[in-house]
Amino acid sequence: MEVKAAVFREVGKPMTIETLQLDDPKEKEVLVKVVACGVCHSDVHAINGDWAALVPVPIVAGHEIAGVVQKVGPGVTTLQEGDHVICCWMVSCGTCFQCMLGNPTLCETAIAAFMGGTMLDGTLRHKDKEGNPVHQAFFCGGFSQYTVTPEASTVKIPKDVPLEDACLISCCIPTGYGSVFNVAKMKPRSSVGVWGCGGVGLSTINAAKLAAASPIIAVDLEGSKREIALELGATHFIDSSKEDPVPKVFELTGGKGADYIFECIGDQGAQLQAYYAMRPGAIFVLSGIVAIAAEMALPTFYMPFQQRTIVGTLYGGINPQFDIPRLVDLYLAGALRPDKMITRKIKLEDVNEAYEAMEKRQIVGRWVIMMD
Repeated sequence: MEVKAAVFREVGKPMTIETLQLDDPKEKEVLVKVVACGVCHSDVHAINGDWAALVPVPIVAGHEIAGVVQKVGPGVTTLQEGDHVICCWMVSCGTCFQCMLGNPTLCETAIAAFMGGTMLDGTLRHKDKEGNPVHQAFFCGGFSQYTVTPEASTVKIPKDVPLEDACLISCCIPTGYGSVFNVAKMKPRSSVGVWGCGGVGLSTINAAKLAAASPIIAVDLEGSKREIALELGATHFIDSSKEDPVPKVFELTGGKGADYIFECIGDQGAQLQAYYAMRPGAIFVLSGIVAIAAEMALPTFYMPFQQRTIVGTLYGGINPQFDIPRLVDLYLAGALRPDKMITRKIKLEDVNEAYEAMEKRQIVGRWVIMMD
């Protein structure tokens, strides 16, 4: 079938809106009509060359999808035509070393396809008008009217969940929620510092509120994010373009520093600031991803003497088939608020505008592409 999609072909160049040929789903795959796809900061790294060695081109980017199943391939048992779904950007086989250890985001079986921009069998489903294959980002390829996804990463949700809200439960919300509950294992009444108030940072703030943390201190270079951070659960906001957040965090925590620190944007400067704001015994969770070549020098003297913990997390350590339905339940109960995070809905043709705005730090909350 023919589909309209945004294709990334060259670093530093805008994506092009093209008509592609999309093949039918194969064994244990489904064809999904994309209704909504969030615009995530991770794609910026691909577009500006930060991850050039890891991103095959040409590629259909976009990995924060909610949509409707149109067709199922052979062997599919958990989904059927008409199901509303969230499509996730990772697959866990459940049987490899990492999956058996409880680390589904580190699945050793799926990693080659994940990095190669292919389906699990190593093949592609999109072709351009010349018949050349086009890759698909992280099993999703969400900047397309239709896409083919693995059954294992496609999660059925109730039909009363608005799909424009549901798409954020594909990426930023589980990353933030999992960072708090799966990785940090946050205890109630803990003090929290969150650096970066994009989609993941706001989701982390929302989750920290659910964990009964206090204070919850949001830090961002853009003062325009104050209102949305406070609305989603922050008790304080620090505009780091105007004041050093480290002494302010100590002031707000009675001179102790924060019990839990989250760096959610992927910036070495923010990471270093966050490190200095830690309380002895604190846990520092890195969910933001920097450029491949980025390095940071930490004063490690404090690590053993203050028993500090620094841990990286991918996708909040979630298991999509288990955790996504739980997050949907929390949404239906009013505990998670993707609707408050969505500040603009755009068309597929506006995708380049979205990334230009993101590069300039002009986006507050999350922009979502609506396909219809």
